[in-house]
Amino acid sequence: MQEAELIQLLVVIAVVIAVFAIVWFVLRRRKTSQLREKFGDEYDRTVDSVGGRSDAERNLEERQKRVAEFDIRPLTVAERDRFAAEWKDVKALFVDSPQEAVLRGDRLLANMMDTRGYPMGDFDRRYEDLTVDHGTVARHYRDGHDIAEKRGDATTEEMRRALNHYEKLYDELVADAVEETSVTTDRADGAGDPVADHNGESFGDADTASMTANGRPVRPD
Repeated sequence: MQEAELIQLLVVIAVVIAVFAIVWFVLRRRKTSQLREKFGDEYDRTVDSVGGRSDAERNLEERQKRVAEFDIRPLTVAERDRFAAEWKDVKALFVDSPQEAVLRGDRLLANMMDTRGYPMGDFDRRYEDLTVDHGTVARHYRDGHDIAEKRGDATTEEMRRALNHYEKLYDELVADAVEETSVTTDRADGAGDPVADHNGESFGDADTASMTANGRPVRPD
């Protein structure tokens, strides 16, 4: 190969490498921008927590994939009203026992998330799952939980702030409540089609299937 041809080949290789580098850089910037837009402050918190942007973005993408597989649904109106009564009791309890009110509020939110279809792992996992679609109120949930963990060491004012943080999440969890028929209709594959569990096993007709409290079909006795 002549020297001129070798130089041309090296130039072509250099151009191809440069193009790939530019494409990679643009895609990386786009991914970062999308994750920042979706997760907001949680993006920076995760970067600080895991110690690097690449690992943080991998963590956030894994959250998105995990939550996409959940069967999340809104509360029914009846469930909303039941939780509203419980939340009213929590706030009334604060007058006589702020610590107990905060702890009950923490448990109530966990029950609400469970009812909507979030898996009940430890708090950190629940928090991460919540950040995918409820980033702003997830931060309030974490701040309130941090105060609740202090228990007897938290001041009354701190516990008041914790309950206020919890109320942000409570309001969002009940905001999109629907009639029960809407929930069951959304879960059916179609009129007259069998209702199956998450493993695809048929439990019978959609209009006769029994439902759990969070809307999932259960096998009749």
